[in-house]
Amino acid sequence: MVDSRKWFAEIPATRRRHFRASQRDGVAIDVAETRLINFASNDYLGLSTHPAVCLAAQGACANSVGSGASRLVSGDDPMLHRLEAKLADWKGYEACLIVGSGMLANMGLLQALADRHTHIFADKLNHASLVDGARLSGAPMHRFAHLDYEQLEKQLNKHTAEKRIIVSDGVFSMDGDCADVGQLLTLADSHDTLLVVDDAHGTGTLGEDGKGLTAMHRIAGHDRVIEVGTFGKAFGAYGAFILGTNELIEGLRQRQRSMIYSTALPVAMIAAAETALLLIQRGEQLAQLHANLVRFKAGVKGMDFMASDTAIQPLVAGSDARALALSDALADNGLFVAAIRPPTVPEGTARLRFTLSAAHSPEQIDRLTECLKRLI
Repeated sequence: MVDSRKWFAEIPATRRRHFRASQRDGVAIDVAETRLINFASNDYLGLSTHPAVCLAAQGACANSVGSGASRLVSGDDPMLHRLEAKLADWKGYEACLIVGSGMLANMGLLQALADRHTHIFADKLNHASLVDGARLSGAPMHRFAHLDYEQLEKQLNKHTAEKRIIVSDGVFSMDGDCADVGQLLTLADSHDTLLVVDDAHGTGTLGEDGKGLTAMHRIAGHDRVIEVGTFGKAFGAYGAFILGTNELIEGLRQRQRSMIYSTALPVAMIAAAETALLLIQRGEQLAQLHANLVRFKAGVKGMDFMASDTAIQPLVAGSDARALALSDALADNGLFVAAIRPPTVPEGTARLRFTLSAAHSPEQIDRLTECLKRLI
């Protein structure tokens, strides 16, 4: 007899994930009644607790909480259209579509774009949402070694279908390194393919203006480029958006199942994201994040951190046990950094994924780097 209690019994103890009830207070986090400094959040600009962002969400909640329906039924608040226009203008695209989350955006986008006659070419370290979206589409998928564009070009030369899509993260969430999106567009041009870039971790954090990788490489708004971003990271809110040509976005309105059949975002999240966009454009938090990153990298110089110029600074521990032990040791010193283990990262590369925020003080960063010097 099938017993649900034994269905996942094969998961080893060092691989089991735990939901640790916690409450955040700025960059502090209370875990098991212990207050720690949080170096594991994607709240890169500290906007999730910014008074103006919180006030915007509170004001929007005065009349309603949930949206009540999908966008195509009765949940399409005018605020969604206003924010879409602002995002498209800021990022340099013709149009924008807001959806419920980054996972829903990528899964629905690739399922809408591709079918069994389409070939998808994907970096092996792409986020799970891109991997799952490609699988759901039913398209043949060709995965190239991480950032190996010579291998990608060989695959493009070999598989010459009429409809083809190159798919890549912008900033890779577990390594902190970046795709060369300019080179990817060159390949897309020469082989007549679309290019999908998920810059969830770059939008709001990279470049002097925070517009992310596509702006830094001057490819934003290109007819072949489709960009995905999220509100759940630098914006400090929740939700996601897709940027592209007018025709592309209109096609997604008709075919993207993860938007069509999902309840629309609550207006509180839309108001929060719109206020966050204004703060990102002002640039104060962005400048502070960049200063904090410089300070951290100077403090850990000589340690075996992975090469990264982003807010994501990974330290590979190797084994699951060592990653967990280092995480526990940091917690004993009042610092919260989660251990990341397979299958989220490849076997043998369990790591601590440190993330910097504009909200961290110089003293907190120095405390972390001094602790690391003692532990490593």
